[in-house]
Amino acid sequence: MKHDKDFEFAARAAKGIAGQFGRNCEVVIHDLRGGDTEHSIIAIENGHVTGRSVGDGPSHIVLESLKETSESLEDRVSYLTKTSDGRVLRSTTIFIRDEDGKVIGLMGINYDISMLVAVDGVIRDLTGTDTQTSEPESISRNVADLLDELLEQSVRLIGKPTALMSKDDKIRAIKFLDDSGAFLVTKSGPKVCEYFGISTYTLYSYLDEIRSPKAQ
Repeated sequence: MKHDKDFEFAARAAKGIAGQFGRNCEVVIHDLRGGDTEHSIIAIENGHVTGRSVGDGPSHIVLESLKETSESLEDRVSYLTKTSDGRVLRSTTIFIRDEDGKVIGLMGINYDISMLVAVDGVIRDLTGTDTQTSEPESISRNVADLLDELLEQSVRLIGKPTALMSKDDKIRAIKFLDDSGAFLVTKSGPKVCEYFGISTYTLYSYLDEIRSPKAQ
């Protein structure tokens, strides 16, 4: 990572955390200042955990954070995520702020607990998986995979294939995508249109309806 005083300590901390906990602990830093949502990773330690590297894009959580105000964002500690190949991670997200309190980036810590999850009894209690009721969030390797995952989640939300969706169903699905930051991804519009079998005009009509004050 190039020298940057705003991220200098974060980069040092990333090296320290990864060194302390070993090769199963990935620490990644995203720069959220420039608006380049597809290449937000500026530093990463033990990237083999998720298969990502410097220059790769954001996770679902990063996209969601870009939709919120700095004041509303809070760090998330010790939640479960999963990789594209099915490994389970215990993750923490810490937002990096400038001297005015504005969020300019984030540090993600992802510890591979797959082997621990496979062990019964005491280890299960240690990892917290006995109380986990929801599906771990996916960590995608790139924005194309992330968009595919969000599209699949939107279908699961509605509970029926796109071919059987009504207009209201599609509006609900597209609202989920909008709330998740999917449209921050470059050229997401055409893919969403193709996925739901709608025109560009219809997509923007739905988005206008979703984002109108009456819909809030």
